[in-house]
Amino acid sequence: AAASEPARDSVDAAPLASAPAASDAPTPLAAAGAASSTPGAAPFEWPPSTRISYVLTGNYRGEVSGTAQVEWIRVDDRYQVNLDLVIGPAFAPLITRRMTSEGRIAASGLVPGRYDEDTQVVLRDRRRMSVVFEADAVVLANGQRRERLEGVQDTASQFIQLTYVFSTRPELLRVGGAVAFPLALPRAMDSYVYEVVEAQTLQTPLGSLASFHLKPRPRPARRQSELTAELWIAPTLRYLPVRIRIEQDAANFIDLMIDAKPEMAAPAAAAATPDPKEKTR
Repeated sequence: AAASEPARDSVDAAPLASAPAASDAPTPLAAAGAASSTPGAAPFEWPPSTRISYVLTGNYRGEVSGTAQVEWIRVDDRYQVNLDLVIGPAFAPLITRRMTSEGRIAASGLVPGRYDEDTQVVLRDRRRMSVVFEADAVVLANGQRRERLEGVQDTASQFIQLTYVFSTRPELLRVGGAVAFPLALPRAMDSYVYEVVEAQTLQTPLGSLASFHLKPRPRPARRQSELTAELWIAPTLRYLPVRIRIEQDAANFIDLMIDAKPEMAAPAAAAATPDPKEKTR
């Protein structure tokens, strides 16, 4: 599929966004995305296809390494986001996991319709879980039904949705700021708040990148085995996440660092892209 092989065009750099003063209260993600773009900023355009590759390091019963990538596919107003993790050598991985979100694009950003998670651990049975987003309810992987709240995201869509929000409202990305939204995980649904805790320059294979570090606010209801994600957003790379740290606890985590320029498909390739709903998982 053309969308699976994007042209190797690097993402254009943009100037570091200014950060005017804003309220200390978290901005609801749906409201932030629905708001108009900052005056003078270029209109946001969803790309037809984008791929970001990462080097994976971390600890899971010992030091681990591997690769990861985030792939975005769009056809008209439909989207698909794939987050793939490979721990261990590519020819004989210890753990692989694919997280897929698909749905539609609205004025407020992404509107998930389904989330699928496929995990394979060596010498264990394959595990698959799904979350279905209905018009007025969210059906979790354990069968529980929850009210569908405005702006709800899933494990994979949240990364792209945050990129959209900060691209259209760069003033929200400032130290001390926060963005809130409902997040539907496979076994739980709760309100999440990402706080912008610091501005940090990362040393990457692409060179030094100015970024903002986002951390989820601690939640009393968090499950012991529940994963949390910290993000480093780079305004000079279209507000894409250039580093992602996914943690279960202090002893078990993976850290993803961008290792190549993001790849974007040429517009002509988009016409040959299959409908995300027909993409084989």
